[in-house]
Amino acid sequence: MMAGTAVDQLTETQARAELARLAEALAGANRAYHTLDAPEISDAEYDALKQRNAAIEARFPGLKRADSPSDQVGAAANDGFGKVAHQVRMLSLENAFDDADVADFGDRVRKYLNHAGDLAYTAEPKIDGLSLSLRYESGVLVQAATRGDGEVGENVTENARTIADIPQHLTGAPEVLEVRGEVYMSHADFAALNARQAAAGGKTFANPRNAAAGSLRQLDATITASRPLRFFAYSWGAVSEPLAATQFEAIARLTSLGFQTNPLTRLCAGPEEMLAQYRAIEVQRASLGYDIDGVVYKVNDLALQARLGFRSATPRWAIAHKFPAELAWTELLGIDIQVGRTGALSPVARLRPVTVGGVVVSNATLHNEDYIAGRDAKGNEIRGGKDFRIGDWVQVYRAGDVIPKLADVDLSRRSIDAQPYVFPHECPECGSPALREEGDAVRRCSGGLICPAQAVERLKHFVSRHAFDIDGLGAKQVEMFFRDEGLPVKSPADIFTLAVRDAANGLKRLKNRDGFGETSARKLFAAIEDKRRIPLDRLIFALGIRHVGEVAAQILSRHYSTWEAFEAAVTHAMPGTAEWDELLAIDGVGKTLAESLTAAFQNNAERTAIDALVAQLQVQPVVWKAASDSPVAGKTVVFTGSLEKMTRAEAKARAESLGAKVAGSVSAKTDILVAGPGAGSKLKEAAKHGVTVLDEDGWLALIEGA
Repeated sequence: MMAGTAVDQLTETQARAELARLAEALAGANRAYHTLDAPEISDAEYDALKQRNAAIEARFPGLKRADSPSDQVGAAANDGFGKVAHQVRMLSLENAFDDADVADFGDRVRKYLNHAGDLAYTAEPKIDGLSLSLRYESGVLVQAATRGDGEVGENVTENARTIADIPQHLTGAPEVLEVRGEVYMSHADFAALNARQAAAGGKTFANPRNAAAGSLRQLDATITASRPLRFFAYSWGAVSEPLAATQFEAIARLTSLGFQTNPLTRLCAGPEEMLAQYRAIEVQRASLGYDIDGVVYKVNDLALQARLGFRSATPRWAIAHKFPAELAWTELLGIDIQVGRTGALSPVARLRPVTVGGVVVSNATLHNEDYIAGRDAKGNEIRGGKDFRIGDWVQVYRAGDVIPKLADVDLSRRSIDAQPYVFPHECPECGSPALREEGDAVRRCSGGLICPAQAVERLKHFVSRHAFDIDGLGAKQVEMFFRDEGLPVKSPADIFTLAVRDAANGLKRLKNRDGFGETSARKLFAAIEDKRRIPLDRLIFALGIRHVGEVAAQILSRHYSTWEAFEAAVTHAMPGTAEWDELLAIDGVGKTLAESLTAAFQNNAERTAIDALVAQLQVQPVVWKAASDSPVAGKTVVFTGSLEKMTRAEAKARAESLGAKVAGSVSAKTDILVAGPGAGSKLKEAAKHGVTVLDEDGWLALIEGA
């Protein structure tokens, strides 16, 4: 048989066939050993197969397969990771922290669907690892990508191939299947890795999650291969055909295809059973051997999931029920004041380092001056406030296992000399008065753009992942350039003149500086140049205007479509104008947001900075994803009165999916008013402006089949 033929006796045709046989045999052995826990061959036999595969590849290098078993133990180093655009976005989950939040989640789902009884849900452990999406085509793993910002992730295909839990081939899978799950590291493997790292004088990791993330993102896949990474599958992205009709059956299908899925996943008939499974998993948490930080509930019926759809960043049909935060006691050594991009003075507790939930914590948020004092400006006690004083022994917890906070103070250990903390009334960065508006819990620096802390924080926000996301220009580089006398960056527009200014800098050019070189400087300038073309929503968010977050930026960009229309509207929007009425009519835009937005565009210094920036850019208009033949694409729709065949939320979501813009009030720019029973003043406004009015049946008839 060919399998027994010596490697140096194989013909090229025989070698190609033998490599295919070995790839299949080794993939089957990996699945039996790592997935089914039922080894089919001995370690010696497995090693012999691997050695034979390597020997054939050495003799016939041109025959090496894309899914070569050799890549599971190493690969050539890469210059860096490419970007992968997810065909289906990878979203995060809404969090629940107590039983009431879970009940609220169930109520919201039933209300949205207009469903009277309980629904079935799945409950599964929430693995504390790194999200990964695996794309298979014709049963072959062709791409692996991290979540990134949900839309674009890092291409880590070669590294993922080294993880034993990830099959290289699937039998019986859809033609296209994106499997999603979590890369993680067990407690035992984590401890052993840190011991090896310490012995070799290398970097040790704070927790298994960081170790897993750092290992997967190695530029040298041989390093990833040496790290004990595992993978749990729990979801999917793009599929050419449905995996099943329900979440529970789809997970079972992934198991049958060879993926590790969590054995603690259960089907629950409503919130009571969901909470029972949560408590059962919580009891086992310390003995699982890997980190989990909660339980994820998902509506089981996939058709209902499709109806529920998504918010801007989270699905409506799932929620993560987080475990109670872990606690520890330590000493409050000091209170530092940080100034944010909107001028907010944020107090930070400086702590004697203590381990909380497996992470060493040395800082914690103190929210605001009322939280530190334990009372508001009127002397009323506030929730959570404890009159924290420097030198106190305080209890630290990690909210959602992420952000350290202070929960309590041990008054029995307080020094008799401890004094109440006096919150500063001047900005510690620029000395400007720090003012507190009536009804606001936050004190803010009034220095504006003259405050270096605000300026640098705005720049950090500008280059952040969900804003301009410029490769090679992060928070560290922003601080360097901000303080650089020869090549300063004081405003966003300065970023886009860096290359021109650098070219005139002679021997002080960036490529000649420590930490840079010709290649890194060239890459930075190329990355900046690449971001001159920027989508409208990212630009609006990047401006860092108070109250204008990602969701608001998306809402505004959908409504105005182009920078020119948006800029003209907010420049002239003042109470009593048509532009102001139109702005307030946008569903999701309130008076506070509108005032903040227009104030920024009507402030001379702010406007000068914005105009200088836009002059350097090519702002891309919003392109509607809805089919061009949708009868409501691009139209502005307002819903009023009671709807009987669908909830208001479902009607809004359906309209937006067809390319319509949903507004909260009627104006001259409204195209359609959908009026149910109980419609009031909006009908009069519609008649005044000549707006088309439809009842619910008329609306459904209009969009039928779209």
